[in-house]
Amino acid sequence: MAFDVSQGSGELATKLLASGPPERCAIHVEGIIYSFEPCGGTMAVETELKFRIPARSLKALTKSQIAGGKVGERTEGDLVSTYFDTGKHKLKRHGLSLRVRQDGEKQIQTVKWANAAQFGRGEWETEIADHVPDLGKADGTPLEQFAPKKLRRKLKPIFKTSVHRITLPVRTKRSEIELAIDLGSIIAGRRSSPVKELELELKSGRLIDLFRVAKAIERKSGAELDLQSKAERGYDLAGGNGQHIVFAEAIELNNDMTVDEAFRAIARSAVRHFSGNADAVRNSDPEGVHQMRVGLRRLRAEISLFSKLLSGASAQKIKAQLKWLTGELAPARELDVFVNENIGPATRDALLRQGGQAIKQEFSERRDQAFARAKKAVNSERFRKLLIDTLQWIESKQTIATDQANMPISKFATHVLHRRIRNVRKVGRDLDEMSPLTRHRLRIRVKKIRYAVEFFETLFPSKREKKQLARLTGHLKKIQDALGALNDFVAHREMIVDAALKASRQHRRALAFASGVVIGREDQAVRPLMKVAAKEVRTLPTF
Repeated sequence: MAFDVSQGSGELATKLLASGPPERCAIHVEGIIYSFEPCGGTMAVETELKFRIPARSLKALTKSQIAGGKVGERTEGDLVSTYFDTGKHKLKRHGLSLRVRQDGEKQIQTVKWANAAQFGRGEWETEIADHVPDLGKADGTPLEQFAPKKLRRKLKPIFKTSVHRITLPVRTKRSEIELAIDLGSIIAGRRSSPVKELELELKSGRLIDLFRVAKAIERKSGAELDLQSKAERGYDLAGGNGQHIVFAEAIELNNDMTVDEAFRAIARSAVRHFSGNADAVRNSDPEGVHQMRVGLRRLRAEISLFSKLLSGASAQKIKAQLKWLTGELAPARELDVFVNENIGPATRDALLRQGGQAIKQEFSERRDQAFARAKKAVNSERFRKLLIDTLQWIESKQTIATDQANMPISKFATHVLHRRIRNVRKVGRDLDEMSPLTRHRLRIRVKKIRYAVEFFETLFPSKREKKQLARLTGHLKKIQDALGALNDFVAHREMIVDAALKASRQHRRALAFASGVVIGREDQAVRPLMKVAAKEVRTLPTF
């Protein structure tokens, strides 16, 4: 039994397959899918990337050459899959999905298990006689724990997918890749959603060739890396969730993991977080913009935390691209909060009258422009390339320096937390004398420690350790909130002055008066926060 541990899949594969030898099994890591088949003998590792693709671009993919690869003869077929669960979605709540797929004359039952913390998915497939689940053939899968007889009575169709699949072999000098295009729809009751997906599967050869073909296809067709499965989309559709917002998922590391494995688990989580909110940003959803920024900050924080172990210049290139995207989103988030939390309440003051309306109109227009800028960013080729480049960098064997890759993650985590907390306590002694820029940098250091606690907390399971981390998090949150409010005040003051100076002569005096009221109120609110931050830094507990 062979596992590619260097790709971070070995430990997860071992756990998934420990329950028994199913007829077919696979380990799927979001974006890249590691498949192992057949389970009864020697296993090959297959790697797969999934994309959304505009239907109008499909013709470009049937040409004879793709990134130096030769495209072979196409095959086509129709696939209809029905997903089953209980009325309360018990399987979904336990990270499971149950699907029956009609593939020609065959009925294939598939059980999938997803551990969100590991961002992995185990898959068990078997042929059955009918179009409804046969739980008698679910032995050796996670479904065994759900009392099959009771579960069988409660199962019902939740949604289905109907796609026409086109398959094309792509051959390069060293690799064989299968390109599959799915066109169709997801159907849940009277609701439906289109499916326009492309998958690239590395049958044999090198990972670098897979990404090279992926980049060529992105340039030709505008394909965008998609880390959301059809099942996730189906459940959203069945639940009537038209706007899908992706939040940070819990990270569950364990003390058997190496630095290399832990880094990839955290990084995949962050990519899934920020990329999953692209559509929400396109729809100018404020929460989608916020969550994409949080996902980007988490990945950037991880790169900083692991910086001494990262090899080569690739990390800096990725970090620069992430910083670019964060910058394109920042004005939309900042202006939305400013309008809702500062401008809105002030405009309801009867004293402001005309000035209140003028300042509200000014900053509402600026907010709309900022959302348009964010939308343009996620619709760009640069964004699509960023997704592929980031995932390729995460999966590269050279991401973590070879001599550090096998270090126990628990040892590394303890060292990072101790060193960074000590640094914040030292630098924070001069908080009262800091410039706004230096204060802002201290806030970023504090934020990175909070992310480190979120990343590493499962490595410290004892009651004493949990209590320590909870106390530490409480102090860090108070420091971050206080310094954040002070930083926002500086930014808001700059925006207000800029708006007043650029206002038309007709509204200049009214807007200037309203601006003074808004900033004056915020100044009064944030002034005591410096003392709060200084106190929390002085009493910040060690770890």
